[in-house]
Amino acid sequence: MDLNLETLRQNVIECTKCDLCKTRTNAVPGKGSFNSDVMFIGEAPGRNEDLQGEPFVGVAGKKLSLALENAGISRDEVYITNTVKCRPPDNRVPSKIERDTCQEYLQKEIEIIKPKIICVLGNTAFGSILGGTEITKFRGKVGRKENQLYFITIHPAATIYNQGLIEVLEKDIKKLFELIRELKNGKQISIDIEFST
Repeated sequence: MDLNLETLRQNVIECTKCDLCKTRTNAVPGKGSFNSDVMFIGEAPGRNEDLQGEPFVGVAGKKLSLALENAGISRDEVYITNTVKCRPPDNRVPSKIERDTCQEYLQKEIEIIKPKIICVLGNTAFGSILGGTEITKFRGKVGRKENQLYFITIHPAATIYNQGLIEVLEKDIKKLFELIRELKNGKQISIDIEFST
């Protein structure tokens, strides 16, 4: 375990910087391998995550795990986190203040893990991290911002309500790991979008 990550984890657990600390059961720090080439970032913890204090452990998390397995990847090999570390009441979308308050934790996670590529899960995370909208137009594409590569896909929760999206998620996750293999082999991958800072 990386000591910096352990300290960060503790800081997240004890955080009282915004009002979400008053309504949460548990803060939810990121989890996974600090040697991971990829970092998955969702929007915020849901009910199961809030109860267990771990990211992506509910139905959406199971969908993500299955998509990873389908690509031949174990969940323990990757790092998974959210833009906001506490559950907003009634699963509402995190406010700008909440996202901004949590921003330093996310930045620190990225600094420690140094992922080759960050996989952005869903529209809210896409908006928070890259200022993007219309995920359906950008999913499956590679973006770059400040020399960091990003891969954009749907949130696994979307597959719960629309079974047809399971295939989309699985296809995207397979593509993501193909891109990572190319990067590890020193190949250049094509960038679809440059995001301004």
